[in-house]
Amino acid sequence: MSIQDYKSRLSDPASRKMETFSYLPPMTDDQIRKQVEWIVKHGWNPAVEHTEPEHATSNYWYMWKLPMFGETDVDAILAELKACHEANPGNHVRLIGYNNYTQSQGANMVVYRGEAV
Repeated sequence: MSIQDYKSRLSDPASRKMETFSYLPPMTDDQIRKQVEWIVKHGWNPAVEHTEPEHATSNYWYMWKLPMFGETDVDAILAELKACHEANPGNHVRLIGYNNYTQSQGANMVVYRGEAV
């Protein structure tokens, strides 16, 4: 058995991988919904961030509004993800689930990928 090498290079923004799900095909709307439901089920606070593909490896992403503290309406969270994507169509958009207990990110996934430059 051999392990596949993903040739991710700083010089090629299209090749960069940002998190576990980025090695898989893009998530369907139903799969994104299930991830949001999981975050809500665990009582985590969702947040939406975005950035240009060429800056995706930076530690700084733009915050889309404030984190949605205590939000339990899955449709409201999905609407914010979509609104961010529509307002920034060329950017990567990610969903974050903040874990109140560990005070850290418990989930982090890119749900919309922008076009690489």
